[in-house]
Amino acid sequence: MTDGRITTAKLGDDGPEVGVQGLGCMGMNFGYGPSDADASRATLERALELGVTLYDTADAYGAGENERFLSPFFKAHRDELVIATKFALSIPPDDPTRRVIRNDPPYIRQAVEASLKRLDVDVIDLYYMHRRDVNVPIEESVGTMAELVREGKVKHLGLSEVTADELRAAHAVHPIAAVQSEWSLFSRDIETNVVPAARDLGVTLVAYSPLGRGFLTGSFATAEDLSSDDFRRQQPRFTGDNAAANGALLEPIRAVADAHGASVGQIALAWAYQQASLHGLPVIPIPGTRKPSRVEENTAATRIVLTDDELALLDPIAAKVAGNRYADMAFTSAGRE
Repeated sequence: MTDGRITTAKLGDDGPEVGVQGLGCMGMNFGYGPSDADASRATLERALELGVTLYDTADAYGAGENERFLSPFFKAHRDELVIATKFALSIPPDDPTRRVIRNDPPYIRQAVEASLKRLDVDVIDLYYMHRRDVNVPIEESVGTMAELVREGKVKHLGLSEVTADELRAAHAVHPIAAVQSEWSLFSRDIETNVVPAARDLGVTLVAYSPLGRGFLTGSFATAEDLSSDDFRRQQPRFTGDNAAANGALLEPIRAVADAHGASVGQIALAWAYQQASLHGLPVIPIPGTRKPSRVEENTAATRIVLTDDELALLDPIAAKVAGNRYADMAFTSAGRE
């Protein structure tokens, strides 16, 4: 890998080979305050040069604007990359600030057509259920998603923030290529049930927010450091006493980073990559960034190997984290396990 390109991993038993690091694209123009479109486009191009081929978006990011922003890049490199998008977070027309979870078949069909149009592609490579509506049997929702595969609108199926039992029930209807959940040094709840289920079923684990939404890079210390329109200001871990307590947890990460001549963010990512060998399944983190220099830093982390002693030093961190990862955990796998 003298050219800096990353290695690959497979999405599920029958899915494509993709770069072992993907790119979370939400922040390109949504969620994290002001952005620079030109810098974001340069980041997309640099990521592809480095072997990043899995690009993650969702219809709820900016009410479809994220998909529209990414469309020209996807079309220019259609045969070189894998497009992942999601449905389930419906935006009521009378209140654009709300999100309503919908998994019903008519909505799924409406959502996929809208995403195909915004992305301006004929097929979506990986189509996720973004969040789970417990009032709709998952077999019914995945059955409709499977129809989309048969109709050639979608190639592979994914689920986000589902429990182990939900994953097994879905996989029995149609093979699930990837399950996406938050997984990082600060968030390890999926290791108890979801990760073993994914391993047993041959499902790849796509780890979102592997950098703790930027907190694990040291780029901000408290929600007060963020712009007024940054959604992280609403997350319990980054406010008040929680932020101060969690900031102190970065010290062992800094110690490991110093030993490797690396950044704290690179150590957080290196830890995520090593979960693949520790848990026996493919793991593809999808850190988000909108700076070419950061995507270079992030991909370089794939070449850092932590020692057993370093892993042991980092292991206690998650149990000490103050505050939940969302204000309402009901919509996460941990909230339903």
